[in-house]
Amino acid sequence: MPLHPQAQAFVDTLAEEDRPSWEELGVEKAREVFLTFEEMCGDAPELARVEDHTLPCGLRLRLYSNHATAVPVTMFFHGGGWVLGNLDTHDAFCRRLADASGCAVVAVDYGLSPENAFPGPIDDCYRATEYVVQNAARLNVDASRLAVAGDSAGGHLAASVAIRSRDQGDFPIALQVLLYPVIEPNFETPSYRDFADGFGLTRENMRWFWSQFLDGQAGASEAAPSQAASHEHLPPALVITAEYDVLRDEGNRYAQLLQRSGVEVQHQQHDGMLHAFLHFAGIFDTGMEVGQQVAAEIGRRLR
Repeated sequence: MPLHPQAQAFVDTLAEEDRPSWEELGVEKAREVFLTFEEMCGDAPELARVEDHTLPCGLRLRLYSNHATAVPVTMFFHGGGWVLGNLDTHDAFCRRLADASGCAVVAVDYGLSPENAFPGPIDDCYRATEYVVQNAARLNVDASRLAVAGDSAGGHLAASVAIRSRDQGDFPIALQVLLYPVIEPNFETPSYRDFADGFGLTRENMRWFWSQFLDGQAGASEAAPSQAASHEHLPPALVITAEYDVLRDEGNRYAQLLQRSGVEVQHQQHDGMLHAFLHFAGIFDTGMEVGQQVAAEIGRRLR
């Protein structure tokens, strides 16, 4: 399918502006630029509860809920290549997710790489999830009905937390929601070759993000959810991918890997779409529509 007209307009604008790439900007400047994308993120509905919490270890969380009573909870881990992003960059998405799902959402401000390299972001997200489970009554959420979700690198973190939770048995996860997830550092898939440049997220962007995440470590296979010793007995998965995305093939293959391992999987590839179309729902109508569908599915599964 050809690029959706809104996606075509986006890539045309990128070509005209000819902005420096993330790797050309470097870590600090890239983080500053990423913060300027707020206007592309879409509506941010008012909610009954939006609360910032800080764990004893210093990790920050933001809780979103439209309910005074305890409702199921979705842990959300933001994208940005493990290098970019914070609670504010994905605030609008989390508000819409809480509003449309009827569940609470807890966003995690995990430590960024390279300062907090692998496995640091995974450790942070797992620790935050464990904290929410242990403090559910104080936070007024129902952590017995728990999902983990994330977009892009956040999808990698959600998949990793699901694997660790199964292995360690600290808390049950009812659903993993992987939105165009990063799965493994294989830069030679057909989607990496076909969309290497000119479609937003590039192959060189991802090489750079992975290098920051691993920070010189030789643990690429350990960091890849696809390389886990087993994928059996993992939580049901909702996997969303985009046709014109370098990450498309690894997301599709991970959905297939989970299915072959006996995991219940609902997988949707959205043709004509680019990476981050859900995050930037302010400029992609499909992102707003699919975001509402994802939220409704989370609500149906958890409630």
